[in-house]
Amino acid sequence: GPSIYKSDAEKVSGSDTKELETVKKNFLIKKLGLTDSPKLDTAIEKVIETLEKSNRNKYRALFYYLLVKELGQESKY
Repeated sequence: GPSIYKSDAEKVSGSDTKELETVKKNFLIKKLGLTDSPKLDTAIEKVIETLEKSNRNKYRALFYYLLVKELGQESKY
């Protein structure tokens, strides 16, 4: 979407709990229609580990793709 064209919005901060909560609410719950559960938090943590916490460039498109794969939601996205 349009967020990839904004330098600040094109990346996800793995250390910003507010941003991660927004990813969970706006993408996982609203966009994918998932129910809020600890499983969503675990998936977010796994994606952060996959992209390495020290890597500042966690591109949103890649972050969302890995979440979709981690949660087995490929048919919805």
